[in-house]
Amino acid sequence: MAANTIRRPAVAGRFYPGDPDVLREEVRSFLSQAEPAQSRRAIGCLVPHAGYMYSGHVAGAVFAELEVPELCLVMCPNHTGMGRPLAINSEGAWETPLGEVAIDRRLARALKQRLPLLAEDTAAHRNEHAAEVELPFLQIRQPDLKFVPIALGTGKFEILEQVGEAIGDVIAGHSDPVLLVASSDMNHYESDAVTRVKDRGAIEPMLRLDARGLYDAVTEQHISMCGFGPAVAMLTAAKKLGATSAGLVKYATSGDVSGDRDLVVGYAGIILQ
Repeated sequence: MAANTIRRPAVAGRFYPGDPDVLREEVRSFLSQAEPAQSRRAIGCLVPHAGYMYSGHVAGAVFAELEVPELCLVMCPNHTGMGRPLAINSEGAWETPLGEVAIDRRLARALKQRLPLLAEDTAAHRNEHAAEVELPFLQIRQPDLKFVPIALGTGKFEILEQVGEAIGDVIAGHSDPVLLVASSDMNHYESDAVTRVKDRGAIEPMLRLDARGLYDAVTEQHISMCGFGPAVAMLTAAKKLGATSAGLVKYATSGDVSGDRDLVVGYAGIILQ
């Protein structure tokens, strides 16, 4: 990806409004629903990435509580199956209806140097929505935002752990604060009752900062959490960076919005400090 390369939005007008004024108003409405007394510094967070009408209120509750620094590392799953299994962009910028967000070359290059498994790859990101939908929230909370996107298309624990260890090492040596953002929805397309039980099985190890416990819960309990890979990597990195606690900010399912309790998707918002 050349320095002047701009990734155009893939899901504006579908997952979130394409009109900048409407988008700005919608994001601010989700943020204002939480209205915490004061924002807090955090090492990392887990936020959902569905269409804003379904999960925006959960993402907004998380981002409203965070003191968003100028630099964020956004990890997401690879839903499209395109590109390399560990895909990073280290040049250029991503565009949303709110403007361009520059990629931080220094952080991206340090990550690639520390973990050669990370491949420079635009194909994995081109049509992937899971990192893109977080950017408008981050842009509203931090007008001077820069970021690094990583799409994880592997389900192998040892590799995800390596990613997390590398991220922890690099950020520990970085001069500026970096917020880790893991983008994931929770269980998919089962009943509301079943989904809430399964999601609790995944949320509990995250609240214990237990990356291996999350991986085991997802694989053994057949929890269709699309971004468990980013979550495992984020938990691993956060522990290395000194995280001591995690809190569930908000949980919901799509059924809370649609009224359909037969087939739902779960959404969890978690902050690590």
